Amino acid sequence: MRQPIAIGVENYKTIIENHYFYIDKTWMLKELSDQKGVVNLITRPRRFGKTLALSTVRTFFEDERTYTGEKIDNSRYFSEKKIMAAGEHYTSEMGSYPVINLSLKSAKQPDYEMAYGCLKDEIIREFDRHSYVLSGNQLSDKEKEDFRRILNEEAGPNKYSTALKQLSFYLKKYHGKNAIVLIDEYDVPLENAYLRGFYDRMGDFIRSLFESVLKTNDALEFAVVTGCLRISKESIFTGLNNLEIHSVLSNQYAQYFGFTGEEVEGMLRDYGLEQKMPEVKRWYDGYLFGTTEVYNPWSLINYVKTAISEPQPFPKPYWSNTSSNSIIRELVEKADSDTKKEIEQLIAGKTIEKPVHEDITYADIHKSQDNLWNFLFFTGYLKKESCRFAEDTIYLSLAIPNVEVRHIYRTTISDWFDRQMKAIDLTPFYQAVLSGDCVTMQKFLKENLRRTISYYDSLEAFYHGILVGFFLAMPGYVPKSNQECGNGRPDLVLIPDDEEDPVIIIEVKVRKKFSEMAEGCRAALDQIEEKDYAAPFLDKGYTKIIKYGIGFCEKTCMVDGSNRVQ
Repeated sequence: MRQPIAIGVENYKTIIENHYFYIDKTWMLKELSDQKGVVNLITRPRRFGKTLALSTVRTFFEDERTYTGEKIDNSRYFSEKKIMAAGEHYTSEMGSYPVINLSLKSAKQPDYEMAYGCLKDEIIREFDRHSYVLSGNQLSDKEKEDFRRILNEEAGPNKYSTALKQLSFYLKKYHGKNAIVLIDEYDVPLENAYLRGFYDRMGDFIRSLFESVLKTNDALEFAVVTGCLRISKESIFTGLNNLEIHSVLSNQYAQYFGFTGEEVEGMLRDYGLEQKMPEVKRWYDGYLFGTTEVYNPWSLINYVKTAISEPQPFPKPYWSNTSSNSIIRELVEKADSDTKKEIEQLIAGKTIEKPVHEDITYADIHKSQDNLWNFLFFTGYLKKESCRFAEDTIYLSLAIPNVEVRHIYRTTISDWFDRQMKAIDLTPFYQAVLSGDCVTMQKFLKENLRRTISYYDSLEAFYHGILVGFFLAMPGYVPKSNQECGNGRPDLVLIPDDEEDPVIIIEVKVRKKFSEMAEGCRAALDQIEEKDYAAPFLDKGYTKIIKYGIGFCEKTCMVDGSNRVQ
């Protein structure tokens, strides 16, 4: 029987209890134990399984208790899982440690007070989860009083900024074992605070929270912190000499976030979708973590779930629909001429080379274009093709990972172009078109071509799309492109609402050299005549026909035309 596929379920216990589809990643528990890293920062793009990984770590290691202090046996959740073959040295650690588990992913409020309140609520919930320590006699009366003050929201801000360290000591006294600390999506409140304008205040709170529990904490066994972006030590992880960073450039833990090719083949085979492997690879593969190639797990799970119920499923940009993709918008809207060329290279399937900077803050992102490219790389909008080392800097050759991510770029650029068009006064251009003023048309097109970004697979499609965009808002006209007309298909015909107004026929030719644009114009006009594109309109009774041949080369053009009045 095929296992049901759950979308958005990030709790390990829930997945196992309900027999949902699950790709076994529990061998990560062995590696985590082997590495003995005191504080492990793992950065991955959103929706790549960070929360589920921490849930798995918690379920395996936690000495979980009920409110009355009764121990909960979680061993059944790992029956027949890979970790059980690791040996007694590892399985004996199951259920051995108290665990502090804090998720910061919901801290997306519009001001500091609300965001701080949200984080405080998360801390209080974790205290409540461990309130069983109050039923024992391991804590002193003073410690129990302090515990209750935090639990009942009676403590001041300073107490909440050090509360996790306090909790780790309370748990150590109760259990007789150091605590494991798991912090999920640590950079969400920082990103939100940067966008909302209170980054410094939020940074101070997060820094205090992290320093107290992760630095020189004698009650800490080890910690795992996850996020999308590595924030520089100087900004958040000040003085954390025990910090081990595992970014998308690292080989460590690479195969545990996202699905490997072998895992994807197995999943498609389980659901009878083996024939979809090439399509899945084009759309959702292409990420490189260390030297491990992985697929986007969120998109793949959504695709397979849809394909089970639809006879002819089409791939969709599932991942791109999970956030605003604001970083791409910023890249496009602030792009200079060099950046526009680089975006066009990427969309055309080529690579660009950039120095890598792992230590950046959100405040640094807009200080240079390189920082913005780095942000795109570490958050999954670009992938590493290759790297080289020169002097003291690593340079990455970057590309768009797959069709799904390219769709994000193309859609964002298309939206940007539409907004640009709405901001431009197109009246002089339309007047030039209707009056046969080739000089004004040419000047307008050249000026705006240089502002645009090509998001098409070919130059022909780019120029055609630009022209259609310009004419969509032309009053009194309906643009028709590549429709059968005469003995062929003209690139663009503008059909007037009023039969007394002229029909506009436009043919486009692309040339490799600027000196060939004039020849392209003539060839375009000759084609209009040879294919008799005007005949259907003359037969219908239109008496005015204006014909244009446009020769394009890179981001410039030449316009030539002729008028015909019957």
